[in-house]
Amino acid sequence: MAGETILIVDDDEDIREVITLYLEKEGYHVVSALDGTQAVSLTLTVNPDLVILDMMLPGLDGIEVCQEIRKKLTIPIIFLSCKGEPLDKSMGLTAGGDDYMSKPFEAVELLARVKAHLRRNRMLQNVNNSNSILKYPGLTIDLMSYSVEVNGQQVIFSPKEFQLLALLAQNPNTVLSSNDLFQSIWDEESFGDHRTVMVHISNIRKKIENNPSNPIYIQTIKGLGYKFCVEK
Repeated sequence: MAGETILIVDDDEDIREVITLYLEKEGYHVVSALDGTQAVSLTLTVNPDLVILDMMLPGLDGIEVCQEIRKKLTIPIIFLSCKGEPLDKSMGLTAGGDDYMSKPFEAVELLARVKAHLRRNRMLQNVNNSNSILKYPGLTIDLMSYSVEVNGQQVIFSPKEFQLLALLAQNPNTVLSSNDLFQSIWDEESFGDHRTVMVHISNIRKKIENNPSNPIYIQTIKGLGYKFCVEK
């Protein structure tokens, strides 16, 4: 949707200019930050709809910036990094990122991912039906306000964490494979990329389970996928 605000955080001027060119051509409003401290400040004052965040930044690094943003906002965060190792990707997702692209990247692909994240975010925010609130013992998921309460306390979730939790909770006692989850939430084929789903599931368990290593709600069904378990 034209007019949405996107914050680009990267200390490389050339990269900022290229991304800005593509985004503004599509009608987005673009704001830029050169370092981590400025990024956190702009996020709170500008309230962007999405953040494109470099991992390697002067001052606060991308991981620290992401963690600071997650204390206040649930907007989509796409990491950019010259590091393409699985561990680096896991670190970004564990910190609260929703997506990860390695440098060098295709600007067209980045634009497509931006559109997909914003589209899914709008869809979740516009949910309006009689089943918009899911209630389970100690857990309430409000699909309209995009919020989660655990034992009466509101807990912040990233957009992808929320979407995964909502999808599983809307299909209780049903096994969903990693491929099913990835394709439904990220809107693309997983091509065997199970780590992304695994990291997000781990993050969710830490937020809703009393004992994440022995989960009650989201259980792993070996060789098949994940199941949101509730008593019938």
